[in-house]
Amino acid sequence: MKRRAFITMLGGAIAMMPHAASAQPSAIPLIGYLQTGTPELSAHQVSAFRQGLSDAGYVEGRNVLIEYRFAQGRYDRLPGLAADLVSRRVAVIFAGGGGQPVLAAKTATSTIPIGFASGDTDPVQAGFVASLSRPGGNITGVSIMLSALTTKRIGLLRELIPKATKLALLANPNTLSVATQIDEARKAAQTIGIELELFQAGDDRDFETVFATMVQRQIGGLVVSADAFFGSRRDQLIRLAERNAIPAIYYRREFVEEGGLVSYAPPLNDMYRQAGIYAGRILGGAKPADLPVVQPTKFELVVNLKTAKSLGLEIPTMLRVLADEVIE
Repeated sequence: MKRRAFITMLGGAIAMMPHAASAQPSAIPLIGYLQTGTPELSAHQVSAFRQGLSDAGYVEGRNVLIEYRFAQGRYDRLPGLAADLVSRRVAVIFAGGGGQPVLAAKTATSTIPIGFASGDTDPVQAGFVASLSRPGGNITGVSIMLSALTTKRIGLLRELIPKATKLALLANPNTLSVATQIDEARKAAQTIGIELELFQAGDDRDFETVFATMVQRQIGGLVVSADAFFGSRRDQLIRLAERNAIPAIYYRREFVEEGGLVSYAPPLNDMYRQAGIYAGRILGGAKPADLPVVQPTKFELVVNLKTAKSLGLEIPTMLRVLADEVIE
């Protein structure tokens, strides 16, 4: 080959390289990750989601990219974050941390596939899916059933504090399923013959007043309802329960790991891993309409003995036996 011809060919190849390099990333699918909470408090769930993606054959940074959006516990930020992800032409949106991010994603797009992990909202009742077995449309995911466990939590709390005559339910009025949560709790309290008072908090500034009122009304125990905002403020709730000596049962084990008394819930990491698997399957060509909504089959009872001791509570032998984990 003549030198001039070689230089011409080489120059043409170099001229094409920037275009090829910039085109390559666009061939990698992009997932939009929309979460109600904070990056710090959602770290374990993010890791589990990535593991699920990996199980489905997708590794972040290698053959899939993820754009993360966290609402910092503020529901009013979710619509804008969802719209931003849609504008970035993501291939799939994952919505985690309750029904509100699912609603925000659903409102933002009717064509981009949406996967969810939600525990405070019935996906059928909310209109996200047509049925659990045949979702239809562009949405499917994992229904964690945290709200449906309110009845069980009230019963467990009563076993822990059998002399209590009055319990409280802390609910967020901004949660989609707040009416259902309240109704379930009242029915459960009526069944076991105990008085239940409702307290609502939709903002950080409400917590101090709510707990002060609980003390005034001599509340014997507290059920914290499933809500992503409460999860994003769990340290504040744990400290207030501790300071005011109110035994509380929570909907996530992380509360108990960080000093809360007791929790009863499915393992959230397993649920987020399943959501990651579904996201991978959708990237591989599966349609959300054909992927049944997954529900948990395992539930964990976690008890913190140190916290119980500080509250002057003796954990019943039966609960110790039933507990999946007892934190010393």
